[in-house]
Amino acid sequence: MKRRSLPVAAALTATAALLLTACGSEDDKTVGAEQDTKTPTESAAPSTAAAVAAANKPDGVDVSLPMDVDLVFDWAKPESKNEAAAMDDAANFFRAIYRGVDNRTTKDAAVTTYATGGGLRYAQVQINEWIKGGWTAAGTLRHYDVTTRSASNGNSVEVAFCTDSSKFPGKEVKTGKVLKSTPSIADYDYFKIVMVKFPTGDGLWQASKVFVETEAEKCR
Repeated sequence: MKRRSLPVAAALTATAALLLTACGSEDDKTVGAEQDTKTPTESAAPSTAAAVAAANKPDGVDVSLPMDVDLVFDWAKPESKNEAAAMDDAANFFRAIYRGVDNRTTKDAAVTTYATGGGLRYAQVQINEWIKGGWTAAGTLRHYDVTTRSASNGNSVEVAFCTDSSKFPGKEVKTGKVLKSTPSIADYDYFKIVMVKFPTGDGLWQASKVFVETEAEKCR
């Protein structure tokens, strides 16, 4: 069976996708989320070349993954502390999804910590599709070409980036067999994650909305 990049494709077939017109004729597909009415308005480009190497997580929340799952965040940190923190927790949001996949549950503490609203619905769809298919994650999933934008109120940051799943085939849970796939444009997706600041002031940011453009030529 040929494996498709389930984090996007499975959710698009399992939920009603809201199509948004953006960047001229391109369509952004929103999965498990509503259109954001408070889109960040101030743009900022990354200022350093340091890759995100570790999770910035609250005490007691485990975002560790199996040894054969490598989520690479080839991201440069922005100057803004808020944007940098939101970027770190956007990475944790993706770690949480694949931790949920590995643990076969949508109720893992990492998922409920780093996601809320539409972001939580998106994570639940992803995890459930992997579970229903009898698959788990394996390989290297690369995230790159990141940009950030802050809302004027300082409580919302959009983190946008590309993903390359060409080396992230997944495997069957029962047999451990690594699934096969043919490299194609389907391996490249473009995400916009709206991160919101958790109100307690402990530095936590949560994914509240997820916008996905599949088969993103600009990411190849």
